[in-house]
Amino acid sequence: MTRNRSTELLRSPRDPQRPAFLELFFDLAFVFALTQLSHRLIDDLSWSGAFQTLVLLLAAWWVWSATAMITDRLNPQQPAIQALVIATMVGSLVMAVAVPDAFGDTGLIFAGAYVAIQVGRGATLLVILREHELRLTAVRVVVWSLVSAAPWIIGAVAEDAARGALWALAVAVDYTAGLLRYPTPGLGRSPEWQGTVAGEHLAERYRQVFIIALGEDILVTGLALSSRGFAADRTMAFLVSIATTVLLWRVYLHRAGESLADAIAAAPNPKRLARSALMAHLLMVAGIVVTAVGDELLVAHPFGHTQPSSIAVILGGPALFVLGRVAFEYAVFRHVSPDRPLGLLVLAALAPATLLGPPLLAALAATAVLAGIAVADVVRDWERQPAPPWRSA
Repeated sequence: MTRNRSTELLRSPRDPQRPAFLELFFDLAFVFALTQLSHRLIDDLSWSGAFQTLVLLLAAWWVWSATAMITDRLNPQQPAIQALVIATMVGSLVMAVAVPDAFGDTGLIFAGAYVAIQVGRGATLLVILREHELRLTAVRVVVWSLVSAAPWIIGAVAEDAARGALWALAVAVDYTAGLLRYPTPGLGRSPEWQGTVAGEHLAERYRQVFIIALGEDILVTGLALSSRGFAADRTMAFLVSIATTVLLWRVYLHRAGESLADAIAAAPNPKRLARSALMAHLLMVAGIVVTAVGDELLVAHPFGHTQPSSIAVILGGPALFVLGRVAFEYAVFRHVSPDRPLGLLVLAALAPATLLGPPLLAALAATAVLAGIAVADVVRDWERQPAPPWRSA
C-alpha cells in the first residue's frame, strides 16, 4: 500500500504535460521577487549592491528551479504535492518581502525562510515518498540543505561584509551540490537520471519563467512612466524600453525557445540538457532584471548626465541576456549563431562611446544591437534550413 501510494505521486507519461494552474499560481511569488530585486538594485547601484542582489537572485532562482523540477517529476494534481508547492510559495513570498533590507534588519527573515523552504521541502519528500527509490535523493538533498543552512543562518546575524561572504558561500554550496548530484557519504551521488523527463513540461516552465521576467520588466518600465508623467522625452524613453523588451522576447523565442521540448526528447542525457537550459535561463532572467533597472533609470532621466553605472545596466542587461541566449542555443543545437557573439562584442565596444551622450543614446544602441540579432535570425532562416535540435557536431 505504501509503495503504491508513493508511485501515485509520480508524474506519469500519460499525464498532461502542460504546467498545472498550481505552478502558474506559484510563479506569482517569483514575479514579486524579481520586482523586489530590480528595485533593490535601483536603490543601490554599486558594485556591492550588484553583488548582494546577485546573491539574493541566486537564492530565489534556486527555490524556483527546485520547485519546477519537483513538479516535473511528481504529479501536481496530488494533494500532498499541492500542499508542498503552496507552502513553498508562501516561503518565497516571505523571502521576497525581506529582499529590500536583506543585508540589514531583515536578513534573518530572508535566510530563515530560505532554509525553511530547502530543509522543509526535503523532509516532506522523505515522508511522502517513503519506500520509493526517489526517497534517497530526498535524503541527499536534506543533508546538503543542512550543510548550507549553517552559513545562511550565521551570515544572517553577521555584519554586512561577512554576511555577503557567508551567503555567497551558502549559495555556492547549494549550486555545487546540485550540479554534482548531491554526493553524500554512505549514499554516493544521485543517479544521473531516474525515469523519463517530461520535456514538454520543462520547456513550458522555462518559457513561462522567461515571460514572467519580461512581465517584471514591463511592470517596472510602466510604473516609471506612470509616476513621472507623459513628458515627450520620457515617453520616447518608454517606447525604446518597450521595443527592447519585444526584441528580447523575439530573440529568445527564435528556434531554441521553440525547440527545447524536442531537444530534451532527442538528447542522450535529458537531465543534463535540462540542467544546462536551466542555467542559461538564469543568465537570461538576470539580464532582464538588469535591463529593467536600466529602463527605470532611462525613463527617469532620458537626457540626463550619463553615469558609468547607468551604462553598465543599460548595455549590460541586454549583454547578459545575449550571453544566456548563447548558452541556451548551444545547449539545444550544440552550435552558436555568429551574430550573437558579434552582438556581445558590439555592446562592449559601444560602452565607452555611449558615456559621451545621454542615457537614451545608450538605450538606442542596445536596441539596435538586439534588432540586428533578430534580423540576422530572419535572414538565416530565409537562406537555409535551420539545424535540428541536438544534431551531431
